[in-house]
Amino acid sequence: MKRTTFTAGLLVAALSSFGQNVPYGNNSTAGKYYDIRGFKMYCEIYGEGQPVLIIHGNGGSIGNFTNNIPYFSTKYKVIVADSRSQGKSADPGDSLTYEMMADDFATLLDQLHVDSAYVIGWSDGGINGVLLALRHPEKVKKLAVTGTNLWADSTAVFQEIWDMVRPQYAAMKKIPNMTAPQKNNFKLLRLLCDQPNIPLSNLRNIKCPSLVIGGDHDVIRPEHTMLIAHNIPKSYLWILPNSGHSTPVVYSELFNKTVDNFFSKEFRVFEGKDRFN
Repeated sequence: MKRTTFTAGLLVAALSSFGQNVPYGNNSTAGKYYDIRGFKMYCEIYGEGQPVLIIHGNGGSIGNFTNNIPYFSTKYKVIVADSRSQGKSADPGDSLTYEMMADDFATLLDQLHVDSAYVIGWSDGGINGVLLALRHPEKVKKLAVTGTNLWADSTAVFQEIWDMVRPQYAAMKKIPNMTAPQKNNFKLLRLLCDQPNIPLSNLRNIKCPSLVIGGDHDVIRPEHTMLIAHNIPKSYLWILPNSGHSTPVVYSELFNKTVDNFFSKEFRVFEGKDRFN
């Protein structure tokens, strides 16, 4: 069975690969495998400066950030990896959770001798970023996430998306003797349908400044994106108009500049008269 159109299409990799010469995700001069918690994680590094960790979404890979790596690598040391069981980071195990992946990225930063980094997460990568900030707060200087959800139901993700995805999940459950690729696809689909399970109250424990982003027509409900922003103590909210889930692609130039501005400037607190500014 082919990877589902939903998981493969979440990050519209094809859109993000046009007009670029660097083979992001397949660049032997920038890439290396690291032994991370029982599997080999593939990672590429670009540029110099303060480290920025960029995390892709479900079924994605390094190549999803073709429109973002060139910008950030002119100012930062960009660390971008294929998450466990995705891209080149194969893992034959049956288990896969967002908590596992957050711990993977913390270990990767340790192996790279990076004490802390700015973090950008898209879709599932945003979930990983939130959990990284919760489970390893010392690793995250600032957090920018887009298209992120805390739980897997229709209060967070539009029902029409579940109507697309859950029948595929149910059908895969019935396949006997799955091939290795089918098992991996099922693992990713199960992750998408059954997780995450992050209590809203946990967000109060995120200490780093955070920028919470979503499209106004995202697969994630805008009110859920607002809920995330309003429960992180030091956060900004940015809802992009005329945009679905692919904010780093559709709005790549504005996305890059806005996230960069967030990373480079001191977090502002709006109280009293400051709310008029």
